[in-house]
Amino acid sequence: MKIATAPRDEPTGPSETGRAEAVRALHEMLDARFGPESTPVAKDRRPERRGPFRPARLTPVRSRLELGQVTGAYRALDSALVIILAVVAAQIHATQGLFSAPLGALLPLVLGTAVLIWSLPVLRSYGFGRRETMARHLIRVCAAFGLTGLGLAASLVLLPQGREAAPAAMAWFVMSLGGLVLTHGLWWSIVSGWRREGRLTPNIVIVGATESARKLIETALKTQEVAVLGVFDDRLGRAPKDIAGVPVLGDTGDLLGHRIMPYVDRIVIAVTASAQPRIRQLIDRLRVLPNEVSLVIEAGGEDGRQRALSRIADAQLAQVSGEPANIRRAGVKRAQDLVVASLALLLGWPIMVAVAVAVRLDSPGPIFFRQRRHGFNNEEILVWKFRSMRAEAADFAAVQQVRAGDDRVTRVGGFIRKTSLDELPQLFNVLLGEMSLVGPRPHAVGMKTGQTESARLVAEYAHRHRMKPGMTGWAAIHGSRGPVDTPELVRRRVALDIEYIERQSFWLDLYVMAMTIPCLLGDRDQVR
Repeated sequence: MKIATAPRDEPTGPSETGRAEAVRALHEMLDARFGPESTPVAKDRRPERRGPFRPARLTPVRSRLELGQVTGAYRALDSALVIILAVVAAQIHATQGLFSAPLGALLPLVLGTAVLIWSLPVLRSYGFGRRETMARHLIRVCAAFGLTGLGLAASLVLLPQGREAAPAAMAWFVMSLGGLVLTHGLWWSIVSGWRREGRLTPNIVIVGATESARKLIETALKTQEVAVLGVFDDRLGRAPKDIAGVPVLGDTGDLLGHRIMPYVDRIVIAVTASAQPRIRQLIDRLRVLPNEVSLVIEAGGEDGRQRALSRIADAQLAQVSGEPANIRRAGVKRAQDLVVASLALLLGWPIMVAVAVAVRLDSPGPIFFRQRRHGFNNEEILVWKFRSMRAEAADFAAVQQVRAGDDRVTRVGGFIRKTSLDELPQLFNVLLGEMSLVGPRPHAVGMKTGQTESARLVAEYAHRHRMKPGMTGWAAIHGSRGPVDTPELVRRRVALDIEYIERQSFWLDLYVMAMTIPCLLGDRDQVR
């Protein structure tokens, strides 16, 4: 099975061939050592410019995890395990059956379970501190069992039926201790692995090579709460090459198009508070980015900076741009995507097989077409589609958008584009977490409207990347589908996408999904 991908420019002469092979070999070496994100930007290829925070391979913002969310899941699993073991212990040792046992015989188990579930978070057994060793973490777990043992012993002595309940209580205590020591060892190992991969550490870049930036970086080096990937400053003539080891990567013009930005959670402006005109200028310039933008408010000395880093978006950082993260809403949307996309694949695979066969028989070339498109936070992703155009006419950069009667589109391609069946392989992008079922449609990287790159026509264009792109969306059910080949169509598409991002909810997504098929069937004139 062949897959169409964007071709590379080939050198034309012997010297160019040798030079290209040497450059490609260098890129492969850099990819192996530093990750593929290091090769596109020449200034980041040198190891000494990577800085003390930069991991070997950067994690996109969409793959970042919240420690609170992770530990909440671990806490729920531990509670379920403790309760199940209590039921098992009571059932084994109940002479008259679990449901026939007197309440007094079960009360010590109930109290012990409650004390354990309460004491584990109280003793910070779900803290998973960055510098905490596994041994120290397990000591916290054992301390919680110490409190539980004291409470359990007191209940066995003081309650009338304590002697009858003792065997079940002791069995539960031993099983729970062994079970939670094993699970917390596993939890600690998983969290440590995620920390090494950078999935639990927010990445920031700082705008302003100032004293405030230096203090913030030095505090970050001590606490390891955030990773500072780089510094940008408009006054490069007076800026140092690095600040506390973090490289100065360029000015704000470089920042706007830098390949590191899809991996950046937040842009932090760290300039002197008295420089109001400069602050306003920076804020206005950075608003076009999908990344959250915050302003450092220097207060409270070292403790204040530590609190700012630990909360990143709280009191010490005033948010001035970008959509605030809503972890709960994002979690619900991700669960919705996984459930519905899995059901769609389960029910739709015969249709996908039929389309694949039709594409293969209709014209020579691969079945699938992959195109680089903008994803969440301007990340470049490879979006899957069934091929609908002649293989030799594939337009990977969408330089010429499809028009009515386009001779590049095949017979089968015209049908699957009209019915959106060509989009079905994007269900795999949804399952991988690169896309969502509902969201702004992903546009090709470098897509043009006329002779102008579409992204340059609307100042708020990048705001549509503050949410994962979708297979369908608010714009699609309001008639903004297919090509955007005039500036007016681009502006309308962006306005509808931003409206959706501001209103997004579980129920709105269900409404958009329900309206997608009727909208497609009722619109036979839209060019796709």
